[in-house]
Amino acid sequence: MTDGSFLFAGIAGYVGRPDETGATGVFRRAVGDSTWQHVLADLETHVVHVHANKPNVVLAGTEDGVWRSTNHGATFSRTSFPDKNKQIWSFLVDQSNKDRILAGASPIDVYTSDDCGATWRKLPTPAMPEHCKVLFNARVMRMVQSPNNYDELFAALEGNGVMRSNNFGESWDDISGDLIRLSDQPHLQSKIVSDTFSEGMLDAHAITISPARPNDIILALRMGLFRSQNQGDAWSDMQVGRFAPTTYARDIKSSPQDPKTLYAALSVAAASHDGGVYRSLDAGDTWQRFDNVKVNGTIMSVSLHPHDEAQVYIGARYNGEIYGTRDGGESWEDLSIPGSVKDIYCLSCG
Repeated sequence: MTDGSFLFAGIAGYVGRPDETGATGVFRRAVGDSTWQHVLADLETHVVHVHANKPNVVLAGTEDGVWRSTNHGATFSRTSFPDKNKQIWSFLVDQSNKDRILAGASPIDVYTSDDCGATWRKLPTPAMPEHCKVLFNARVMRMVQSPNNYDELFAALEGNGVMRSNNFGESWDDISGDLIRLSDQPHLQSKIVSDTFSEGMLDAHAITISPARPNDIILALRMGLFRSQNQGDAWSDMQVGRFAPTTYARDIKSSPQDPKTLYAALSVAAASHDGGVYRSLDAGDTWQRFDNVKVNGTIMSVSLHPHDEAQVYIGARYNGEIYGTRDGGESWEDLSIPGSVKDIYCLSCG
C-alpha cells in the first residue's frame, strides 16, 4: 500500500565502462508501489532532493544545472539557473529559512536560491587551492550546516578535501591541511589517478553532523570515516575498520528523528561488487551492520525518510540496484529499476 511518499533515484554516467549504454536522469517510484517512472530523461543526474517541508518540491542536480518539480516529481523543468552545462552534485536547505537552498557544483562553485529552488544566483567561487589533480574537476559532493551556528557550513569535496564557510557560503576557507598531514601515515596513503599519495584522504564524498554532538563533524572519504571536534582544523581516524570489513566510505547520514543515530555506506572501492550499510546508535562511537542484503555494486547512497524513521533505502552503483526497508531493517525488499540504466549516484525519499 502506498503512503503518499515517493522514492527517487538519480542516474548518471558509467565509471570505467564507456561502451555500455543505458538510461540516465531521474526515476520515481511511489512507496509501496511496484512501478518506476522515468520522470526526467536524457540528463545525467548526480543528486535528487525532496524538500522535507514541501515534498511537492523536488530538486534534481544534473549535468545542466538545477531542474525542479513542483508536483512531487511527476514532471521537471529547468530552473532559472545562471550557467549552462554546470554539473550540480549537492543541495543544502537552510534550517533557519527552508526557502533558502544552496547547490554545490563541479568545478567547485556554490549557488544560492531564496525561493525554494525556482531561481538561482552564483556565489563567489571558493578560493580553494588544487591539492590533487585527478581525472575530473573537483566536486562539491555534500554540505552540512552547523546546529550551533547556521551561518557555518562545511563541504566535502571529491578530489580536493574539505572547505568551511562562516557566512553561509559567501566565502570559504580550506580545511584540508590536517587530512594531508594524516596521509603521511602509510595505511592512509592512496594514489590511483593523481601524482600524490594524499589522494585518498582528499577523496571526500559526504559530511554530516549529529545533533547529539553538534561540535563533531564526520567526514566520509576513500580511506574511511574521520571526525573533527574543532571545526575542521584537525581530524582523527574513527577506525571504522574495527566494525566493518570494507572501509571505502561513500555516504553518511544523520537520522532526522534520532540525533544519536547515523548511517554509513561502506564498500570496497569506487568500482566494486560488495559493501554494506552500517548504523551507529551512539553518534559514531560504535557501528553494526544494518542491512541484510548482498549488493553487487558499490553502495553510493543511503536515503532516510524525513518523517518515518522505519524507512531506509540503499542505492548500489550497478544495474539499477536498490533495496529498501519500511520496518526499521527487519525485512528488505528489492526495488531495483528494471531495464538498462547507467550508474546510480543518489537516492532521495519523501
